[in-house]
This record gives sequence, structure tokens and C-alpha cells, in this order.
Amino acid sequence: MPIERPSQSFSHTHAFGDFHGRTAEGLTVSNRRGMLKAGFAGLAGLTLPGLLQARATAAESGQSIATGKSVILLWMAGGPSHIDTWDPKPGRPLENRGPFGVISTKLPGVQFTEHIPKQAAMMDKFTVIRSVDARNSNHEPNTVFQTANLEAEPRTNPEADKYPAIASIVAKMHGPNHPAMPPSVAFTKTRGHIAAGGYLGKRYDPFMGSQASKLPVYDLVGGDTGQVSGADMFRLPAGLDQSRLYNRRSLMEDFDRLRSDLDQGGSMTALDSYRQQAVEMVIGRKAQNAFDLSQESDATRARYGKHLWHQQALLARRLVEAGVAFVTLDLSYHTASGTWDTHGDNIPPYGGIEHGLKPLLPLFDHLITTLVSDLEERGLLDDVLVIGMGEFGRTPTMGTQGSTDGRNHWPVVMSMILAGGGMRHGQIIGASEHDGGNIKERPVTPGDLAATIYRHMNVPLTTTYMDNRGRPRNIIDSAGQPIAELF
Repeated sequence: MPIERPSQSFSHTHAFGDFHGRTAEGLTVSNRRGMLKAGFAGLAGLTLPGLLQARATAAESGQSIATGKSVILLWMAGGPSHIDTWDPKPGRPLENRGPFGVISTKLPGVQFTEHIPKQAAMMDKFTVIRSVDARNSNHEPNTVFQTANLEAEPRTNPEADKYPAIASIVAKMHGPNHPAMPPSVAFTKTRGHIAAGGYLGKRYDPFMGSQASKLPVYDLVGGDTGQVSGADMFRLPAGLDQSRLYNRRSLMEDFDRLRSDLDQGGSMTALDSYRQQAVEMVIGRKAQNAFDLSQESDATRARYGKHLWHQQALLARRLVEAGVAFVTLDLSYHTASGTWDTHGDNIPPYGGIEHGLKPLLPLFDHLITTLVSDLEERGLLDDVLVIGMGEFGRTPTMGTQGSTDGRNHWPVVMSMILAGGGMRHGQIIGASEHDGGNIKERPVTPGDLAATIYRHMNVPLTTTYMDNRGRPRNIIDSAGQPIAELF
């Protein structure tokens, strides 16, 4: 098995780098400097006053802003096997079809693997695309599909991390659906699994939700350690209470004290009108409440389940309900290539199909069906687009790299699943060849997926952004089009 690259951090310049915003201290405000760091650097990299100003500027120029629409991306880091999930090949030899049986879905003539029966029973709520073209995509960092840019492949292009994530484009062009919430939130163990703001700047990096929630802590192979994360991002230290932070005069004095250090090019001059809103986002109760699972009923929490991924799914629902526009759940225990990277059962922690993939499928099955059902019952499903996918498929033949039932990377074709968004579902789009090795019909590209998301979020497909040389770049390539069957 090739050596996986270590986790990479985002390396582009932070507007307030001198505040050491990358230091592992969350938003714990231990002193006045820490409070200012929170106010300026924002929620885990989101520059709050800048965001508020950007949103106001967008509104004035007629750009798309909050519409009530949102996206939940269930990122299956490592690349789930399409043949052993949504595109089974039951009539093929064992080394191709794999060890699993199949189950009929609610859609006549369509079968899934036997280990995702809940999705099969709810197929009328889902669309499965069996002809996704994943060529050029790789993992760790996982950026081609999260950016919709074929050049965003860090293993071959040193500039790959400059291409902004779809979530970051949405954060800039759409913004949050409530001003007290960040536009984009991600839950992940490693930054290498999540694309970021790139050329757009740090303010459009995702807010790291894992630091703001009390969640079970799992080890790299999926074992529950019995520990719970601290969720101390919003915690204020003794002696510094909300009334102190809300005091406009003292806050202005604190900000003014830093003007001489920070105002190099007039960057502070337009900040005043956004100060109070910025402080509200840092210490206001709405954001804190959204990340607080204890406010859910015991019945709802039990319905989702105690597993880390299930708790994160419940948080995703709470966050879009509160006004976040884009939530990414990195469904991986491992910080390297990802838990779904099932090369072989003799290569821990990846496992093969039987020992690596099989335990993951019921977890994902329960997660996505519970989430979709809950969104529907709350009247949110038409506004929330749910996407389940990884970065590529797996080889049609098992036994790769000396394993008994492992499958290697296979970017030629993969499958993905979608629900909600007010789109047409209960269908299969595209097809792979008889052995699952190639696309047979209706290829769907990363640009097509991005165009579908942008159309859902009311972001014009002609939108451009500037790179660091001042050149305009398109948010999707010219061939990318919304997936027509969904509209």
C-alpha cells in the first residue's frame, strides 16, 4: 500500500497572523488580547467584522445573499466502494462482486448491497448517481470534488490549496441564513480532509465545529475512548463576563488600542459599524445554543444514536436549522487517507471489504436515513440538500496489494447519493459497465456537482473570484452544468 501523505494544514496568509490564530487555544478568552483575537480572527478563522461587511457589500451590489437554502455534505473520506454500496454486481464472479449479497430497494429493479437496508427502503427520497467521473481526484488532502477544480490535486499541484472550496464560495456569495451564525461549518479530525477558502482568504475557511461541541472522542480505528471533547470555544474565563464584552465604550477602547498595529492600509476604518454584530457572533447565545446537543430531547438524541457520526449528524440538522448554509461532516476516524480507504484487511486501520467496509455501512445507513427523515418531519428537507460521497470509487477486482478482499483507488467511476433540496428523487442517474470498472452512460463531473449545488444555493454560475495575481477565475469550468435530472 502506498504511504499516505501526512495531514496538511492550510498555509495561506492569515490577515491577523500576528495574533497566532493557529495556536491551539480555540476561542477561550483568557485575557483582553484573547478577546480581541476572538473578535478579529473570528470563529476559527472566520473574520467576523469582515464577514459582516462583505455581506453588506454583497447586498448593495445585488449579489445573492441568504435564501434559507443549505447543504449538508457527508464526506466519506478515503473513497467508498461503489460496487459494495449503491452499484452492486450480483451476477459477477466473487472477486468482482465482493462478499455481500444484495437487497431490493423501493425503486423497482434497483438493488443495493444488503448492508444498507434503510436507504433501500427509502429510495423514493434519494437519488443515486452511478456514473460519477472521479478522474484527477485523490485524497489527503481531498480537494478536487470539494472545490470542483481538476487542478486542485495537492499531490501533483503545489498551488492546489489555493482553489476555494464550494463551501467557501457559498460562504462568500450566499452567506449564512442568520447573521449570528457562521456560513460554513466543518467537523473533522484533520484539516487535510476539508478544502478551505484558498484565494478567497481565511475569512471563508470553515468554522471548525468539532471545537465548539461536546462530542464523544474516538481513536484512529473507531474505538470510543469514553472521553468527551471540551466544547470550550465559547467559554469566557472568570472575571470577563458578557456585560464587560457588551460594553461599547470599553470595547471601542480595546479596538482603538490596536489601531496603530493593525491599520496598515485603512483596513480598520470601516470596522465600526460591524463591531457590535461581531461581538454578538462571538459571545451571543444563538451560536452557542446551536452547538449544544443537550438542548435536544432525550428521544431525539436516542433516535440519532450515541455514535460520534450520529451525534454530528444531529448537530448538522441543528446548525442548518439555526442558519448555517453549508455543513461538512468528515466521516473518518483516521487522520491520514480516511476510514473508507479499504485497501485490505491485513493493513490496519483500513481493512478490506469484509472487515473494513462492512462495519461502516450500518452506521452510514442509519445516519443518512435518520437525518433525511428528521429534516422532512421538520419541514426542512426541501431547503436542505444532503450529499453523501467520497473522492473516488474502488477497483472492480478484489485482492489488491496482497489482501484477500481489499480494493484499491479507482477514480475512473464512483457512486454518490443525494436527497432533499426540493429536487426530484427516487431515481438512478447514469450507469457503470457490467463489472463496475468504467462509466457506461451519463458521466457526471465535479463541475456538474458544483453547478448543482450553486444552483440550489442561488449562486450564479458565472461568478468569478480573483486569484493572488488579480486574475478572475470561474467557480466552475465551462463544461460544468447542473444535473438536469434533479430539476
